[in-house]
Amino acid sequence: MTTTFYVHIVGNSKVNLWGMSGRTRLERMLRAIKTVTIVENLSQLAETDSVLLLRADYLFDARVIEALIALDKQMVLVTSAGEVPVAIRTSGKGAGTMREVLGEKQAVPDDLPLYVLKDLSIRVQQNLKKKDPPYVLPVLRCNQTALETELFAASYKGVTDLVTKWLWPWPAFLATRLCVQLGFKPNHVTLLSLVLAVLAGVAFWYGTFGIGLIMAWLMTFLDTVDGKLARVTLTSSKMGDVLDHGLDIIHPPLWYLAWGVGLATTTVPLTDLELLVWLMFIGYIGGRLCEGAFQFGLASFDIFIWRKVDSFHRLITARRNPNLILLTGGWMAGRPDIGFILVVIWHLLSTLFLVCRLFIAWRSRSRDGVLHSWMEGIDPVRDRQQFAVRVFTRQPRIWQYAESASNSE
Repeated sequence: MTTTFYVHIVGNSKVNLWGMSGRTRLERMLRAIKTVTIVENLSQLAETDSVLLLRADYLFDARVIEALIALDKQMVLVTSAGEVPVAIRTSGKGAGTMREVLGEKQAVPDDLPLYVLKDLSIRVQQNLKKKDPPYVLPVLRCNQTALETELFAASYKGVTDLVTKWLWPWPAFLATRLCVQLGFKPNHVTLLSLVLAVLAGVAFWYGTFGIGLIMAWLMTFLDTVDGKLARVTLTSSKMGDVLDHGLDIIHPPLWYLAWGVGLATTTVPLTDLELLVWLMFIGYIGGRLCEGAFQFGLASFDIFIWRKVDSFHRLITARRNPNLILLTGGWMAGRPDIGFILVVIWHLLSTLFLVCRLFIAWRSRSRDGVLHSWMEGIDPVRDRQQFAVRVFTRQPRIWQYAESASNSE
């Protein structure tokens, strides 16, 4: 039987981040944890209940909250600057007194151990394929823009394709801000992506590659925006998740098929199109099967964060955006047929590489037991001299500024 864990939110922020107050943000984060119940009236708690008190005028990394819940001991989390208490784990009996401590109306009891972020056990973010340093930052008027930028940057996957990683962030930040200002939800953006995906496929089918590529690239851009919008506003739904991931899986091979058919309307049709299409589907499905076999059969994490070479492979592997680069290059060179052939070849080579990696992983697990991601053994701050750490992890630039701003207010 799962034990209920209680959380009480103290105060609120003076400013909103991405349209949300600190209290609202914490409430949305906590609702995603099934074992947590948010309690407003501390007198309702039994003396032996476990309760976590959180200050709403601080921005919490979700991993920090999860680590505090898993800690299973009474303690006080303080900032590294000035030892300001930002979270307290206590019992129902002492919750009222500890609330006064967080409200800065009472000193921290001497018998409670003080923790800072480095004392917490922070794991690799499996869903985002990264391990960034955790944060707890004061929410102030003077650092509102910096914190919103930090939240947006933190919403990105660490290991992803080169277009998403290096081309889209700045325009996606502006588009995400516009969506928040206009009240657009992630599902609205996803539905627009779906329309563009269909239109791009139709354009490819009829050989209007230029128009199709414009819509395809816009679709991939919006596919980045909907995910970032969902994460910075903590807005998601089961329908949106299914629609977004389903669209990501289904549409790429259909685009390539449509492109191949569209070549029949040009001066460079492919006589062996059927064979090439079959090879493309074999490569596409084979790659996905390799990824699934690794994660569900050999490890609890994605194959692309197993070893550093796998993470670098993810930058250019045969996924939608790298393949769009090949198609765009072929079209711009006046040889859309070569673009299509390159996509087929790249699918087969990428899948062959994944098959080899899957075999090596199977051998490693048979010999050594449990597999571990290379990210588990690194510190994103301490190990920044490593090239892979600099490429696939991020060192937030807001920490020192935020802490100095907190001390000055």
